[in-house]
Amino acid sequence: MASDRDAFSVSGPFHLTSIDWNDSYHRTSVASCLVNGVYLLEGDRLKKRVGRPDSRATAWWEFFHFTLLETLIDDDCTIYGAIFEYNHYNLYKNTPNLKLPPHYVIAFRGTVLKGETWMPDVKLDIRCILDNLHRGGRTIHAIQAIRAMIDKHTESAIWLAGHSLGAALVLLAGKTMKISGFLLESYIFNPPIITVPLEQLPGGVLLKGAFRIAESLVKATAATVDMALTNKRVQEDSKTASWIPYIYVNPADPICAGYIDYFRHKTFMSKIGASKIEKTGSRHSFRTQWKRGIGTSSSPLPNLSMEPLHLLQSADMTVNKNKSCSSMVAHGLHQWWEQDSVLRENWKSCLIRPDPEGKS
Repeated sequence: MASDRDAFSVSGPFHLTSIDWNDSYHRTSVASCLVNGVYLLEGDRLKKRVGRPDSRATAWWEFFHFTLLETLIDDDCTIYGAIFEYNHYNLYKNTPNLKLPPHYVIAFRGTVLKGETWMPDVKLDIRCILDNLHRGGRTIHAIQAIRAMIDKHTESAIWLAGHSLGAALVLLAGKTMKISGFLLESYIFNPPIITVPLEQLPGGVLLKGAFRIAESLVKATAATVDMALTNKRVQEDSKTASWIPYIYVNPADPICAGYIDYFRHKTFMSKIGASKIEKTGSRHSFRTQWKRGIGTSSSPLPNLSMEPLHLLQSADMTVNKNKSCSSMVAHGLHQWWEQDSVLRENWKSCLIRPDPEGKS
């Protein structure tokens, strides 16, 4: 029997009967619900209820007047993504002073540990840990699908959205599209980051800050030595600086909490005039050096981003500071369409932008 949690009428943001596309909460709710629809598409497939009256997926996009245009299916027949079309897009095209809604949303689910889906998903999770997601077959298929939509439609009409493993796909796809000159509005929920989870460790701000500074210095020194030995120079990749994704994290979620400290450290290093050390260190992680040492740096697609997924020069980050009863809840997608406005007051926003030229 399907869980009530899967039913939009029970746990969805059914109070949003009219969407204000200028409202960030409304946009966040719609994007996260479409991603949840992808989870349920795969759930319906696994439970053989596609097209049946007890199917749970459809309501998560139809409530907001979206149509399922295409399902994205992996080589192992699992549904990992979907392309949705907004039925009312044309009503907004000539409306001044209003943020245009998306015409199309390309959404990606995260890991599903059920049925035959768990194995290919876990394989991709391991690729994330090894900074090797760009070589996965699902990744290539997803980026090709996104590029095909861009070729048919204007980029400003397309949104990307993803949760967990799907968020990692959006990070990689968004960077790759920016290298090709396309800026896609992106909603990235609980993205994985492989780092020491200082947010969840004991110790004061000074101790955590000292650890991060030492880490940056060690990595930057190792990178400088490596460049001297290989006669290479660091070249800043400014192509992704103008891409500003919306990132959603929870400090109680060990999978994504590292972003909070990553951006805090980035801001601190900028304030003390040490941005170049931070940038050099973050671009040359030990895993990056290891990958290059074993010869996995070739790109299977033109303009495919090869830098670490978490490396972002710009972002609009929302931190949910409400206490979670478990790390699983803190990693959940449902928190991002929270109906209680009092709880949403504990969502804190942080704008991250690159240093002005010549300041670092």
